[in-house]
Amino acid sequence: MQEITIKTADMNFRTKEAYRTLRSNIEFCGDGIKVVAITSCMPNEGKSTVSLALSRFFAQNGNRVLLIDADMRKSVMRSHFGDQKIEYGLSNYLVGKCTAEEATCKTNEDDFYVILSGPTTPSPAELLNSERFLSLLRESKQVYDYVIVDTPPLGSVIDSAIVGKNCDGTVIVMASGEISYRFAQSVIAQMEMADCRILGCVLNKVAMGSGKGYYGKYYGKYYGKYYGKYYGTYGDES
Repeated sequence: MQEITIKTADMNFRTKEAYRTLRSNIEFCGDGIKVVAITSCMPNEGKSTVSLALSRFFAQNGNRVLLIDADMRKSVMRSHFGDQKIEYGLSNYLVGKCTAEEATCKTNEDDFYVILSGPTTPSPAELLNSERFLSLLRESKQVYDYVIVDTPPLGSVIDSAIVGKNCDGTVIVMASGEISYRFAQSVIAQMEMADCRILGCVLNKVAMGSGKGYYGKYYGKYYGKYYGKYYGTYGDES
């Protein structure tokens, strides 16, 4: 097993509370929800940051957690760990070049493990739809309390739907004010067609301190601005 150190960044109280709320909402989805895919509609909505932070908060709550970086096309997860030498990643495992244990990195935080994406590959969708990837999910579910899978944006490629159908549930990260309602609905429809169970949506990059709207008026003076608010389950119009 490899070792890796997380580049830590200061996280203020309101952001921590948002991630604790997200963690709690996933826990309340039921005991069977152990493997969770994270996706978004488009790039730069913050899904990888949410995936990493959520994994860490699960681990800090006494869970053994594995984060799998399944964005093998254009991963940004590697940037959260700095310039550290890693020999094997997910793509190495999926093409049979190493074992799952060899591809796994033990982080400097208790009970938190990571499999990074590894070298780019010309056929990520096929690899993610392979028996080898399904085996990784099944075996990880037996070893870890939670497995968080960071996937590519569904508005760009189909990879996340392939992964999501084999997970216990999927969370969609959406940047506030950047995605149209129609586009969001089309992404949700794609996931439903692939038989993905949608747990809910993280409304990211929400400005809370402007004083505009319900949240700004009611919570603004206490929490200012934060990013990563859990918005609720899909289908709840309230």
